[in-house]
Amino acid sequence: MNKTDTSNTGAPAFGAPADWPAPASVRSLITTRRSGASSAPYAGFNLATHVGDEPAAVAANRALLALLLPSEPKWLQQVHGTAVADADTCAVETLADAAVARQAGSVCVIMTADCLPVLFCDRAGSVVAAAHAGWRGLAAGVLEATLAAMRVPPDQLMAWLGPAIGPQHFEVGAEVRAAFVDPMPAAATAFAAAAAPGKYLADLYALARLRLAAAGLSAVYGGGACTYADVPHYYSYRRDGRTGRMASLIWLDPA
Repeated sequence: MNKTDTSNTGAPAFGAPADWPAPASVRSLITTRRSGASSAPYAGFNLATHVGDEPAAVAANRALLALLLPSEPKWLQQVHGTAVADADTCAVETLADAAVARQAGSVCVIMTADCLPVLFCDRAGSVVAAAHAGWRGLAAGVLEATLAAMRVPPDQLMAWLGPAIGPQHFEVGAEVRAAFVDPMPAAATAFAAAAAPGKYLADLYALARLRLAAAGLSAVYGGGACTYADVPHYYSYRRDGRTGRMASLIWLDPA
């Protein structure tokens, strides 16, 4: 497991590295809502500037995060699309839902509060990426677009699925199910009938694994957390509405 430590005491109070067998040159950090300067309803370590939190609180949280990073993260303006930014050259707030980096010290970052964050790296430790996969982006192909931007054969890549809303709480309509099942019938296994007529419980983790496997990537780690159910650790838009955002960050170690 690659480490991101504040000191010899281990990971910071507000997050931890991804738990996957990435090369030593690949560094990562997944933040939670724990600790931080934000007050309710953003209570904790909110990193988003667009949700109504006090700017000073967000700035304090980002400043604390920056102490662990080699450079300013390339914060994106996420729109549930499939555009992939080049974190080595793009401006902050570029309109995109994924980022790729090949230069050591360039930090890719995705913010979420129920959507699925996916981190990628190659086995050689030469390229990393992060993707924001809500159901719209996932159905539209944001993961496949990210793989294409990495320009590495899929069998030489690995992925890590970060904290997202779990299948027990992600109720969707028939149109969402159709968006996945019509082009990929196997995706029907990722949906279960909900109590309400015409509604389904969707498994974002299973859908991501199916799409990654179809693209040729079989080394997938993580998954299983539920942002909706775990109130102490995670923000959840579906649960709370007005809430903060966590960040999933990945970079190549410049040391």
